[in-house]
Amino acid sequence: METGDSTRATLLILGGGLLIGLTIGALVLFGFPSLPPATAGGTASGGTAAPYTGSPAPDFTLENISGQKITLSKLKGKPVLINFWATWCGPCRIEMPAIEAARQKYKSEGLTVLAVGADEPLKDVTAFVNELGLTFEVLMDPGLTVNDMYRIQAYPTSFFIGRDGVIASLQIGLMSESQLEENLAKILAK
Repeated sequence: METGDSTRATLLILGGGLLIGLTIGALVLFGFPSLPPATAGGTASGGTAAPYTGSPAPDFTLENISGQKITLSKLKGKPVLINFWATWCGPCRIEMPAIEAARQKYKSEGLTVLAVGADEPLKDVTAFVNELGLTFEVLMDPGLTVNDMYRIQAYPTSFFIGRDGVIASLQIGLMSESQLEENLAKILAK
C-alpha cells in the first residue's frame, strides 16, 4: 500500500507544480502585455505604457461635435482636464454639471476641458450636450482609439494635465465637487 500512497503523493506534487507554473506563466503573459503603440490620427506621442501621474500626456487629435480638429499638444501652456465619458454613464451625467461650472469659473485662468466620448452616434452625443448645456469641447473618438491610448477601463475617468503637458492627477470614477477642485488646484497653479 505504501507504493500507491507514494505514487499518489508524487502525482499531487507534480500537479501542484504544474498548476503553479501555469499560474506564473499566465501572470507574466497577461500581467505584462506587449501592445503596439496606440495612435489617433497618427499623432500619438506615447509608447506602450499606460499614462500615469508624472508622465507626459499622450498627444492626440480628434474632431469635436462641430467637426473641428482639436490637438492636445496645441494646448500646451494651458491647464487641461480630459474627461472620458459616455452618454449612457450615470456617474458621467452626475459630474458633468460640476465640470461645466468649473470650466466657467476657471476659464479666465486658461482651463480647457476636453470631454472624450465613447464611440457613440453624433446625434446621441449632441442631444446629451444640449440637454446638459455643456460649453466645453466634446470630442468624438471613433473606434475608441484615444480611449485605448489612455487605457480607459471605466467611465468616467479624468486626467488633469498641467501647463507643461504632464499628467498631474488622475481620477477614476465619479468625482465629488471637492475632488474636482482638489485636482484642478494641481494644474491651475502657475
